[in-house]
Amino acid sequence: MKKPLALIAATALLCAGCAPASNTTSAPTEASPTPSAPVSLSVDSGPQAPGGTVPATIGISWDQASRDQAVDVAQKAMTDFARPKLEEQQWANDLARWLTPQATADYSAVDPANIPANRVTGPAKLTVDEANGYGVTAAVPTDAGIYTLQLLRTGKDAPWKVNRLTPPAS
Repeated sequence: MKKPLALIAATALLCAGCAPASNTTSAPTEASPTPSAPVSLSVDSGPQAPGGTVPATIGISWDQASRDQAVDVAQKAMTDFARPKLEEQQWANDLARWLTPQATADYSAVDPANIPANRVTGPAKLTVDEANGYGVTAAVPTDAGIYTLQLLRTGKDAPWKVNRLTPPAS
């Protein structure tokens, strides 16, 4: 399945476009000259840095607390996800606390009976991109194989939320 990688890349780009710049300047006044570099617009028509680039680390640097919180959320989310015998409404409600709003909508139609995993079998392991403090990938081992979870946050002190749970390759 190659779609998850494309989805992760698209989501990362979307999140990067919405992230605050590490340095901000006041809006130009009528007496100010127009910028020399073109300014690109993000999805919601807000300005980005010239050329659509985003500064390294996007304003959040990684620390051990961030890593520990991401691992904790990944494990708890996968534990709630891997319960195929649970009634659908209870399953969706329990899982929703760990999900982004988009993921909540995406997973609301999932029938837990179709999930092959029944339990988490080991600790989550993160793949951290040091230049992106807003997102991380976690590999969580289950009795059905290793699931890959994409986690996002909106700021350094914001909670991690799962945006996607990708099943193991067949």
